[in-house]
Amino acid sequence: MERVPILKIGDILLVSIQIDMSDQTAVTLQEDLAERIVATGCHGVIIDITALDIVDSFVGRMLSTIASISKVLDAETVVVGMRPAVAITLVELGLSLNGIRTALNVERGMELIAATRDDDLGYDDEPEDAESGTAATSP
Repeated sequence: MERVPILKIGDILLVSIQIDMSDQTAVTLQEDLAERIVATGCHGVIIDITALDIVDSFVGRMLSTIASISKVLDAETVVVGMRPAVAITLVELGLSLNGIRTALNVERGMELIAATRDDDLGYDDEPEDAESGTAATSP
C-alpha cells in the first residue's frame, strides 16, 4: 500500500498528493496526519493537489474530512495547487469544501496560515510602544 508523505516545515505539515487516492490510502492519510498533528503540535496543514488532474466526490469528501479532523486538533487546513478543471468539477459535483481554505501555491498557503494564526493570537501589524502599550507611530 502506498503512503502519502507528510513533511514538517516549521509550524506547518505539508501533504503532497502525488498518487491516485484509493479508499485505504485516504484512510491511512487521515490517521497519519492526525497522529503527526498531535505529535508535532503544528497549527497548519497544507494539502498540495497540484498533481491531481481530476477530483471525484470521494477525494472531495476526503479533503473535507481531513480539514475537520485538523480543525478539531487546532490546525488550519489550506488546499493549494487546485487546477481550474478540478475547481469546476468540484462545483459541478456540488461539493462545498467546508472548513477548507484555498491558495494558488504552497507559498501563499503558508502566508494564509501565518496570517490566520496571527489573527487568532491577537497580533496586529502595528508594533506596540513598550511604555504606553499603544501602537507606535512614526513621525
